[in-house]
Amino acid sequence: MTLEEVKRWTDSRPNLAHALGIEITAVSEDALEGRMPVDGRTHQPMGLLHGGASVALAETLGSIAAALRVDRSKQACVGLEINANHLKGVRDGWVRGRATPVHVGRSTQVWEIRITHEETGALVCISRITMAVIDLPGGEKRA
Repeated sequence: MTLEEVKRWTDSRPNLAHALGIEITAVSEDALEGRMPVDGRTHQPMGLLHGGASVALAETLGSIAAALRVDRSKQACVGLEINANHLKGVRDGWVRGRATPVHVGRSTQVWEIRITHEETGALVCISRITMAVIDLPGGEKRA
């Protein structure tokens, strides 16, 4: 899928990514990239980027990337496990995430997501998500 096709697909209904201001910025054979604002929507009470917001960005990118690797009329990808190491605090600006495949198999996929501060390039969070690839009942297309 092209970047525009991915945006149309992911923007087709309200979701958490919209609420957090997550944007998909690049799609390629070997990665999916996006960014998220660091502001009141994504802060924890002390004014820093909330770890849960970083995980939401990581899961958004990993899930979309995984779904792009299957025939979505026959299969879906669902999260099995996600972990994250929060390495640097961020107070404002934008963070960028890049999801790259570690393993793309028939029944599971593993993706690494590196989140960096857009202005400084500093590594903010590194995450890994494991996705289960499941068959859809009757091969119905999943929206």
